[in-house]
Amino acid sequence: MPSARQEARRFLLPLYFVDLLLFIVAWIWPVMLILFFLALGLTLFVRYFFRDPERAVPADDKIIVSAADGLVVDVLEMDEPDFGLGRMKRVAVFLSVFDVHVNRSPVTGTIKSTTYKEGEFLDVRHADSSTRNECRSWWLETARGPVAVRQIAGLVARRIVAWSKEGDTVERGFRFGMIRFGSRTEVFLPLECTVLVKPGDRVACAATPIARWPE
Repeated sequence: MPSARQEARRFLLPLYFVDLLLFIVAWIWPVMLILFFLALGLTLFVRYFFRDPERAVPADDKIIVSAADGLVVDVLEMDEPDFGLGRMKRVAVFLSVFDVHVNRSPVTGTIKSTTYKEGEFLDVRHADSSTRNECRSWWLETARGPVAVRQIAGLVARRIVAWSKEGDTVERGFRFGMIRFGSRTEVFLPLECTVLVKPGDRVACAATPIARWPE
């Protein structure tokens, strides 16, 4: 299965080569040490960015977990825009470049549909980023009802990576993709769900409860 480590290799292998080249050159021209340390710092940051720590998923199967690490920026009711699922509750999370960018399924279910839309690359804190930016959406069909997840590219993020496909069955906390370098992830929930977070809360992917299914 694809992973954050595999995604990282595409960036790290060229950076390792540049680091080695600059290190050799710096032996001849010490002034190049500045460039070497800058390149080394970039390499270390890329390794840090593509981290994918293990998470403890809550045991209660009525809990819906966060699909991303980051900051909750809004919780509101709106029409689900991609699959015609009607009025739903949306929980939107902003991911900075310092957050883990692997996305995980908030529920256990089957991927009924996924769709990709080209778009702009506005800062994901912009009010219009949800409707105008490049995104990939996922419709997860569960025993309790439909849930949708949107991966939205941002000002720096220019690549949404999908590791799953239509027809796949996923468990809560299952890694289904990632967004590179800053982004936004939105989860759409049935109206009867009780949202457990509010704007300003920090959430951890697969570990933080963001909502609960009704009894």
